[in-house]
Amino acid sequence: MAMARLFVALSIPDAIRDALSTLQNGVDGARWRPPENFHITLAFIGEADRHRFNDAIDALSQINAPAFDLTLAGTGSFGERKPRAVWAGVKSEASLAHLQSKVETGLRRAGFDLEARKFTPHVTLAYLKAARRDDVLQYCAANELFSAVPFCVREFHLFSSRLGGGASHYEIEASYSLSSSK
Repeated sequence: MAMARLFVALSIPDAIRDALSTLQNGVDGARWRPPENFHITLAFIGEADRHRFNDAIDALSQINAPAFDLTLAGTGSFGERKPRAVWAGVKSEASLAHLQSKVETGLRRAGFDLEARKFTPHVTLAYLKAARRDDVLQYCAANELFSAVPFCVREFHLFSSRLGGGASHYEIEASYSLSSSK
């Protein structure tokens, strides 16, 4: 395996992907993401060789956290003055924050140098090249009441990302089960 860009994320069930894809319109200059690429990033690892790839697999396999329900709701954007992306939000869920912090801690212990930004769970709907700020604000206001049915998160994944023509191609490299709460 050559260098791969790695990230840890939750995948999104098909029914929720369908609901999200209905939000993909109304912003000129948006590069809408293919629904099969929808995910919630827990940690972005970046470029890794085979050795670091195995380190990531080992670190993640030691994480123990309970399964939980998650609800996507609302929309927003990144980039105050010059919007870079529009996203669907995730309702605040302590179990998600708990899992994300365990993932981050485990990877840092394994020597990964992760970005130190505040965890803002979201599903990227589009990357923006030349979108007007007003269009983006209008889009977010029009879709702020968006809400999908809750779904159960039973596992998380290590993904690799390969840049292809157009959208990146994401591949699940390893999956990790969450414990069922009894």
